[in-house]
Amino acid sequence: MRLFPYLARLFVVLLAITMIPAQAQQTGLSEQQLRQLMQMAEYIGVDYSEAVADGEVINTDEYTEMEEFAQLLMDRGQQLPDSPEARVIRAEALALQGAIARKASLAAVQKHTARLRQGLLSIAPALSLPSALLSLNESRALYRAQCTSCHGVEGRGDGPLAAALEPAPTNFHERERAENRSLLGLYDAISNGIDGTAMTAFKNLSEQQRWSLAFYVGSLAFAGEAPAEEGSEPSLQDLVMYSPAVLRSDRPDLSVQSVAALRADPSALFSKVQNGSEAPLEVARAQLQRSLAAYRQGDYANAHTLAISAYLDGFELAENALDSVDADLRVATERALLGLRAQLNAGSDPRRVEAQVQGILEQLTRAQSLMADSSLSDAALFIASLVILLREGLEALLVVIALVAILVKTGRRDALKFVHLGWIGAFAAGVATWVAAQSVITISGASREVMEGLAALLAAVVLFYVGFWMHSKTRTQEWQNYIQDSINRSLSTGALWGVAGLAFIAVYREIFETILFYQALLTQTSATQYNALWAGMASGAALLAVLGFALMHYSARLPIGKFFSATTYILLGLSFVLAGKAVAALQEAAWIGITPLPVAFSFDWLGIYPTWQGIGLQAAILAAALWLILSNHNPDRAALKSV
Repeated sequence: MRLFPYLARLFVVLLAITMIPAQAQQTGLSEQQLRQLMQMAEYIGVDYSEAVADGEVINTDEYTEMEEFAQLLMDRGQQLPDSPEARVIRAEALALQGAIARKASLAAVQKHTARLRQGLLSIAPALSLPSALLSLNESRALYRAQCTSCHGVEGRGDGPLAAALEPAPTNFHERERAENRSLLGLYDAISNGIDGTAMTAFKNLSEQQRWSLAFYVGSLAFAGEAPAEEGSEPSLQDLVMYSPAVLRSDRPDLSVQSVAALRADPSALFSKVQNGSEAPLEVARAQLQRSLAAYRQGDYANAHTLAISAYLDGFELAENALDSVDADLRVATERALLGLRAQLNAGSDPRRVEAQVQGILEQLTRAQSLMADSSLSDAALFIASLVILLREGLEALLVVIALVAILVKTGRRDALKFVHLGWIGAFAAGVATWVAAQSVITISGASREVMEGLAALLAAVVLFYVGFWMHSKTRTQEWQNYIQDSINRSLSTGALWGVAGLAFIAVYREIFETILFYQALLTQTSATQYNALWAGMASGAALLAVLGFALMHYSARLPIGKFFSATTYILLGLSFVLAGKAVAALQEAAWIGITPLPVAFSFDWLGIYPTWQGIGLQAAILAAALWLILSNHNPDRAALKSV
């Protein structure tokens, strides 16, 4: 059992992949630095016309500021670790600096600032969207209390201090400026200020107050716009992250009038936000549309990243609820989203990609319609809630029960505290990770799948090893005597901490995802249906408890040789299941390629999915397990090993 002492160290590395903020893993720059760079790029695109006109400098101070910001974008771009996204950012920063140097047209500069900002957005952590704003009257009162001295009572840049300021305060009623300013840029300016201007940071305001101010001043130039009767609407995420000009350029499917109307009054979008995040299918739709826009621009790396996010940060979280309504649609949409990734490259047929994306969007629309119409019946909600807990908890339960049974059967009840320490610690860590993901750190869907995949792979290796070790102790009375006489030496303190580590890994990898699935299920639950959701959860917990009790009771009655033999099969089976799930999770996170089998099938409970990579690894485990089992029945080999 000498493998166990290494588990704790391996898990620390595994946990770090999830707990380290995404920007620290990918960019080498903090989230605030990335947001400042996005703000600079947007500021250049908005204010360039104040510095240059018809190829001539018309404001030296403004032009100098443009040059300084462009140089800073160049310098920070060089700090990024090499990646396709970083190369795009550096290329656009260089092109922007060149355009400013030759006093290019506003359109040319805005083209580079838009691409630069999109590149920065692709590597930045997922944005935490506001869940609610202050009322219009409260926002207006807040604006007049904080902003009128510079920007004026109506937001026209004509406050009492405006005449003495250079550059002059923004006139929020200028439509052209507003068309090129995102709500995120306004929020960041309010939160962090703008270097080289009189705009200071409003750190004294709460996050909700700053978002409310951003939406309020961002609405002034669009006042009176009415929603379009036809055409797609942007998601809240798109409305916040992109300016109307960028949305108009990159998202021809959107209604220009709807974008303007939502800038004027975004209240309709906030009805779609629940529990601090957009409904999963809304996220999937928004990320998929952004992926197509990046593909059209030739930014294939970003298109691929966004397509992964469409599945992991959106659709996957709605799978359990959709399964209760239309399982076939869930399977078809999942396969389409995973298959799209392979087409997002320079060698693909654009018409085919467009058709694939359109097909997926239609599937998402159908899923939204079905889920909205059904609103999940109490029975469907009960089943979905039960299945989530039962499916996610079964593997963890089997590992923990096997570890407990081994210790009890070998007379080491004193060591049970290590198993309990492992699973209780995993439960606490899982909840803490989820809480941190809501407010402190960013854990993307890709990071979550990587964590789950590596944890499952590590657990599969350890379980196969333990199964092999146990199988080797069941052949003869001599080996059973060895178990009784030497178990205390075998389960040393280091090995017992390894037992705790295995229990921790088995439970932790399930806890966080279980919470996310229930959070997504809540978006389909009305206030009158909470009893059905809790009843499903309670029933799932009860079934797991009954199963655990039955397994413990049965294992206690088995002779030690048969117990070790039976446990061997359970552990080898769990290794088979977890290996398949590990490959599937890493494929979803794009760490491993996907080569589909000619026949489509899947058995989620067994971890069997229709890809050569997963089937290949499971076949290897199955072959090794069969060799191990058959070799035990070979009299010659058994005789040799008993000498």
